Amino acid sequence: MRIALDAMGTDSRPLSDIAGGVLAANEFGDTIVLVGDQRQIEAELKNHAINSGKVEILHAPVDIAMDAKPTEVVKSVTSSIYVALDAVKKGEVDAFVTMGNTGAVHAIATLKTLRRIPGVKRPVLSALFPVNNHQMIFLDVGANPDVKPEWVTQFAVMGSIYAQLVLDYHKPRIALLSNGAEDTKGNLLTREAADLMRRSKMNFVGNVEPVQLMTSVADVVVMDGFVGNIVLKMFEATAHYVATLIRQEFRNDVLSMLGGALARPAFNRIRRQVDTSEIGGAPLLGVNGVVIIGHGQNSAIGIKNAIQQARTAVRENVIGAIRSGIAHEAQ
Repeated sequence: MRIALDAMGTDSRPLSDIAGGVLAANEFGDTIVLVGDQRQIEAELKNHAINSGKVEILHAPVDIAMDAKPTEVVKSVTSSIYVALDAVKKGEVDAFVTMGNTGAVHAIATLKTLRRIPGVKRPVLSALFPVNNHQMIFLDVGANPDVKPEWVTQFAVMGSIYAQLVLDYHKPRIALLSNGAEDTKGNLLTREAADLMRRSKMNFVGNVEPVQLMTSVADVVVMDGFVGNIVLKMFEATAHYVATLIRQEFRNDVLSMLGGALARPAFNRIRRQVDTSEIGGAPLLGVNGVVIIGHGQNSAIGIKNAIQQARTAVRENVIGAIRSGIAHEAQ
């Protein structure tokens, strides 16, 4: 395969990006196309050995800052995100992986390059979280703060297809995030969306409350982008807060420090279970191409894992399956 990787995506650009791309090339034997400033990429590539696969460079002189506004970045046709997505559109690469500006990726993919899959009302941002050694897909996590019930149902269709083909879940369980598990709970949007999903062909298991998100009660959890973005940020903030509290308590006295040292292997195992770098990224679903978006703080391992996700999505023809699934639901 040929996978385009945004070399200017992470906070440490292009160091982690290139290291992750080289890891992927060596492990998977594919061609990794590093997209970004050629001079910077060539200088950093000298520090890496490519033993398998290939690494190519696609020059893009502009990198998009994390705080750049999507309405402004769509005008820049020489940014690493635009150039890479255009390469996917032209069939020059099979997929695009980035740790860069999520809003920019969404805007450029939807409005300027890949466009929407026919029948898709709104592309959707997703997030994958490891819960009890089980990956759960949350969507939407920020692209569509104001939605309609039929859009939420489409989110579920696309998430279900991705879970089945990429995560290898047989008949994925679909749930709707609400303020109660009962059918009568929720606002007008969630009640109408739940009714649509109950009448669909999906494996809809009903509403779930936030407290149930940590119990692997479903494989795909759908919500509007406003709620989803809050859930995403709260999830990350809570994990960071708990980790900080544990470190502080173990530093309180000598006995606590000794206990912390003895418990370190167990805490390391827990950290690996909730470490999002084990996943690497999550798909932008609903556009005409495989796009995986990860966190700006991702490590080289996380970037390699995100590339692995892209490879699986290409191999399993996720885009074709979503196209068929949306058309089938519309009948």
